[in-house]
Amino acid sequence: MLVKTYCAAVNGLDVTTVTVEVSITRGFMYHLTGLGDEAVRESRDRITAALLNCGYKFPVADITVNMAPADIRKEGSGFDLPLAIAILAANGDIKADMLGDYMLMGELGLDGTLQPIRGALPISIRARAEKYKGLIVPKQNIREAAVVNQLDVYGMENLTEVIAFLNGHNNVEPTRIDTRREFYEQQSHFDLDFADVRGQESVKRALEVAAAGGHNLIMVGPPGSGKSMLAKRLPGILPPLSLSESLETTQIHSVAGKLGRNMSLISQRPFRSPHHTISQVALVGGGNNPQPGEISLAHNGVLFADELPEFNKSTLEVLRQPLEDRKITISRAKYTTEFPCSFMFVASMNPCPCGYYGDPNHTCVCTPGQIQRYMNKISGPLLDRIDIQCEIQAVPFAQLSQLQPGEPSAVIRERVIAARKIQEERYKPYKGIHCNAMMTERMIHQFAEPDEQCLNLLRMGMERLKLSARAYNRILKVARTIADLEGSEQIKSQHIAEAIGYRNLDRGDWAERGCF
Repeated sequence: MLVKTYCAAVNGLDVTTVTVEVSITRGFMYHLTGLGDEAVRESRDRITAALLNCGYKFPVADITVNMAPADIRKEGSGFDLPLAIAILAANGDIKADMLGDYMLMGELGLDGTLQPIRGALPISIRARAEKYKGLIVPKQNIREAAVVNQLDVYGMENLTEVIAFLNGHNNVEPTRIDTRREFYEQQSHFDLDFADVRGQESVKRALEVAAAGGHNLIMVGPPGSGKSMLAKRLPGILPPLSLSESLETTQIHSVAGKLGRNMSLISQRPFRSPHHTISQVALVGGGNNPQPGEISLAHNGVLFADELPEFNKSTLEVLRQPLEDRKITISRAKYTTEFPCSFMFVASMNPCPCGYYGDPNHTCVCTPGQIQRYMNKISGPLLDRIDIQCEIQAVPFAQLSQLQPGEPSAVIRERVIAARKIQEERYKPYKGIHCNAMMTERMIHQFAEPDEQCLNLLRMGMERLKLSARAYNRILKVARTIADLEGSEQIKSQHIAEAIGYRNLDRGDWAERGCF
């Protein structure tokens, strides 16, 4: 008897519908075809034990299993459930009438329980696109998969429940989730607030400008000055995620298996802070089974690199293209996978190996050569992609104990949202452009062209501070954002002056100055 069940293979963010075909004839051999990996080939042992512990027996017959399309590699243990159901149906233990209406995914435990899978959300989207009546997944994945409307999603705890449902003996109701209500309820709850940060007003302003324009930012300062503390509060002032951005971000985390239990949509912008020992593959993605890296997990959010010079230089260099293209293409001999990675890159670093170069309260013990070698760990092309470079000093205790609480994140966020709305309206005709940091060379001339007074100030600043040529466009982008924060249509001289102040590391005399 020939029976078919339906499931899906996830490769990157692409999902392919897989048809599991099982044919049972007289004999005693088991044949599995269709490019299944080791986990798929091991499924027979798990299925045999699961059936036995659920009161069924693995058929003693010649069983041929094909997973079509046979030229696409099937990876992971999520195919256990459709394989088991197809074998039971071919053996006559399950009615085959309803199998064509449902897509099934799930890993089987030896006692028949269903274990969670990766990629439940993109699989659910695929099931709706293919016009299936419903999707059956492990109960742990139910909230994630039920985000998709116009599709009946059933969460099952074990194989026995699935069999009873397909035989018509278990009237399980599909899970319904009010996605929009849950999404908007969780958007404004942040544990970290800028109100807790005392002092550092200039750095807070730099972070506000960065958030308003989507600019990359680096903070340079001694240990204990608050670099990490400030960076962790950045998501609290970024504009809220839209539903489409949230869906895209949630798909990436779903494929990577990073969604928590009972989690549906990601409602807040991601904040990823990888350790400096991270490898290139872990950063950009890849592997035998292509998985998104940290840059893709930070999509629509923030990637924070603490102690930037401590990262391997070759690892940092792989960031150059993703920062420019906002996507990463991973090409190997057997596959090519593309992941989105549109993120704000925020970094922090000490000014020298000991950390106290230019600090008025400590003595630096580093030689000029050591300082230069330390700074050279960050290449010019990478630094070129960082729009805002600000220096930060530790707040003295005498001031720290007297200062009043800072401005709350909610107030700063309102200004950032207002500036972003201006930019969204401005770039509406341009596909894929929604903030000032994404402006092309032509758009800079169109929307950020300085007048004669601003041009003279810019020329004087670049000559006096020995700014490199690459700083020119960055200054104009940042100046455009500062003008948007003030609601100004034209870029004014004070906007140019503030933007020039954010190019500290581009100064030709930075390493020789001896103080900030």
